[in-house]
Amino acid sequence: MKKLPIAVVILILLVLISSQTIAQETKESAALAAKAKTEGKAAFYANMTAVEPIIEDFTKRYGVKGEYTRLSTAKFISTVLTEHTAGKLSADVLQAPIPVLEMLDDKGVLAVYTSPSAAGYPKWTNKEGKIQIFGIEYVGLIFNKELVKPTDVPKKYEDLTDPKWRGKIVMPDPSSHATTISWLIGMKETVFKSEEVWMKFVKGLAANKPMLVSSFGPTPAPVESGEKLIAISMPKYIITKAPAPLDWARIDPLLGTPRGIAITAGAPRPNAARLFVDYWLSREAMKIMAEKVGEYVLAPGISPPIAGMDKAKVLPVRELSDDEIKHWGGTFKKIFDMP
Repeated sequence: MKKLPIAVVILILLVLISSQTIAQETKESAALAAKAKTEGKAAFYANMTAVEPIIEDFTKRYGVKGEYTRLSTAKFISTVLTEHTAGKLSADVLQAPIPVLEMLDDKGVLAVYTSPSAAGYPKWTNKEGKIQIFGIEYVGLIFNKELVKPTDVPKKYEDLTDPKWRGKIVMPDPSSHATTISWLIGMKETVFKSEEVWMKFVKGLAANKPMLVSSFGPTPAPVESGEKLIAISMPKYIITKAPAPLDWARIDPLLGTPRGIAITAGAPRPNAARLFVDYWLSREAMKIMAEKVGEYVLAPGISPPIAGMDKAKVLPVRELSDDEIKHWGGTFKKIFDMP
């Protein structure tokens, strides 16, 4: 009997092992889904908008209701901590910028869980087995393409200080919106050549008297209506607000805070929580998130269908401490001359 080459034998063994692993994972996933179904739902607190397509697909796929509650970044920590301290936190899963989740972790709000769906993600995206980073809350300049001439579209961030934009910009409040604070500090550390040049930019932006709103959510509306012409906002709104006349300024790099997801300690529905996180991190969900929600995700080979975004350089900003957020929030409050 002719012996098979060693390489062929090894290949056969690898295929068998892989098949057994997949079968085992499928069996475990089915068992988890069955347990989750008896719990009825997965309650999800998030600071993201327009995640309904993913929630709907999760509910349809598993017969477990995805219950979505939107919390702004500014109110996220206080809301969750109030419920947690009272022993009445109803959320099974939390999604927020990493600094927010880390502050909650320090208060004992998060549980340890590493999802098998995160196996293909870069190692740096897992934070101590509790927080899984899945994307970057990318920030850019979006504008009304019917009212802003192509020649006037900003080519660099400093263009926002041009007096022609006075009273025509909208942005989240830099004194209280953690993501905007982190973005501005990321600009200092990544984009501008010196702190002096960066501070000139910040003061020039403030001098143009932008409309300040609570978060990114309200930023597209004034640009859609023509009340304002340009927003420091999220390019994803080009998709979620379609067919609004929105486009984005092709400026590199785009910066943003990493987005994370985690299960709550003592989750009311632990099996539904794990199933939800497993699904959320899957390629199927990430594809929905990129294509229908416009998010910048870290699943390999998936990008939002926004013209030019597949070639954009998107970088995560450094995670700021609670003290840094408070310090810079106070500094920006003075610079933007807020009461």
